[in-house]
Amino acid sequence: MGERIKLTASDGFTFNAYRAAPEGKPRGGVVLIQEVWGTNNWIRSVADRFAKHGYLTIAPSMFDRVEMGYESENYTPDQFVIIGELMKKFDHSAALLDVQAAIGAAAAGGKVGITGYCFGGTVSWRAASLASGLSAASGYYGGGIPNYLELNPKVPTEMHYGDKDTGIPLDQIEALKARHPEADIYTYDAGHGFCNSDRASNFNEAACTKASARTLAFFHKHLG
Repeated sequence: MGERIKLTASDGFTFNAYRAAPEGKPRGGVVLIQEVWGTNNWIRSVADRFAKHGYLTIAPSMFDRVEMGYESENYTPDQFVIIGELMKKFDHSAALLDVQAAIGAAAAGGKVGITGYCFGGTVSWRAASLASGLSAASGYYGGGIPNYLELNPKVPTEMHYGDKDTGIPLDQIEALKARHPEADIYTYDAGHGFCNSDRASNFNEAACTKASARTLAFFHKHLG
């Protein structure tokens, strides 16, 4: 169902992405933003799942500006060291150019929504406020909330968090709810990364099933 493609941002930078197309006419487009592990096996499987639900899905490789082609199936501590070094060089402003290119590609399917996990959840929140061409945003356990409280989403937005996430305290989630009553902020009986089925120590099937159903219903409402 999916294929590897190249996209070019407005500044001329060419980067990798994964494209999953539905059978028949798309009901909309989805931009899927990776975790820090890149467009790896799990992210590609999520893109394929959205395509099965009728959405033309584009998952851009967000670290290509730092290390071309980086992705990992290895969730061990040594990879966190590598990712830490990548994040030191990561440019959030330039990243939005890549997101914008992905939105343009997904728009071939119709109205576009954005979603993402962990790192991708934060990017989704920022894109909802700063990017153009979106119609909805649904992010998962994006960290760094205090840094982005003052951003105001321009499109209908929902966020999903685990109430046992040790990296994102509940008081930060409550601050997000208080500052943005217009957004739907959900919490689940789960820890961080509860939707990644390739990480047994994090995966919470019940929480992920509920959150994923909400995202799908949200996209059905706002995209088609």
